[in-house]
Amino acid sequence: MSRSRESLCRICRTERVKLFLKGSKCLTEKCSVERRPYPPGEHGRARRRILGYGIQLREKQKLKRYYCMSEKQFRLFFKRALQKRGVTGENLLIMLERRLDNVVFLIGFSHSRAHARQLITHGHFRINGRKASIPSMLVNKGDVLSFRDKSKKHEELKAIVEFNKNKTVPGWLEVDRKKVETNILSFPTREDVTFPVEEHLVVELYSK
Repeated sequence: MSRSRESLCRICRTERVKLFLKGSKCLTEKCSVERRPYPPGEHGRARRRILGYGIQLREKQKLKRYYCMSEKQFRLFFKRALQKRGVTGENLLIMLERRLDNVVFLIGFSHSRAHARQLITHGHFRINGRKASIPSMLVNKGDVLSFRDKSKKHEELKAIVEFNKNKTVPGWLEVDRKKVETNILSFPTREDVTFPVEEHLVVELYSK
C-alpha cells in the first residue's frame, strides 16, 4: 500500500471501528476510537445519515484500510474473487485473510499489518524455505512460514515474538514459538474473519 500521510488514529475514527493500525496501542485506553468514538473534524459529533452508495462505500473503505491495501490492489483482489466459484464476498474475505502480511500479523510476528509488510519486503521471512518478499502473496494449505536463520537472532524481532506469545491465533494456523515457525493447516473460512464487515455491500458497490 502506498504510504498514507493521514493520521492512523484519524482513519480508525473515520470508519468508527478499530482497524488495529497501531498494533498494541489499539488495545489500550489510549486508543482514539475508545476516547472519541465519533468521526474527526468540526462536525464529527453531528449525526450524519448515510444511505445507499454511502453505506457501500464506507464498508469498502473500512475493509480496504483494515488490510492496509491501495484501491488498485483491492480492486484486483475483488476481480479474482469474482472469477472463483462460490459466494464472491466470502471468496474475497478468504483471499484477504490468506495474504502473507495478514498472516504474519495474526500469528504475532509483527506489531501491525503495515509493520508486517515492512518486515516481509526486507526479506525476513521464508515460506517452505524459500524467500518470501511479496506482502500480497497468498499462503496455501501445507505451507510452513518461518523467519530466515539470521532474522531469528535479531533482538527486535525476538522481542516482538515474545511480546505476542499469548496472542490468540486462528484455528487454521499452528504456531511453534520455539522454532519460530507457522504451519498453514487449512484455508480460512468466513467464520475465521472476526472483523465486523458486511461483505455483500462491497460486492454491490463494485457490481454497479
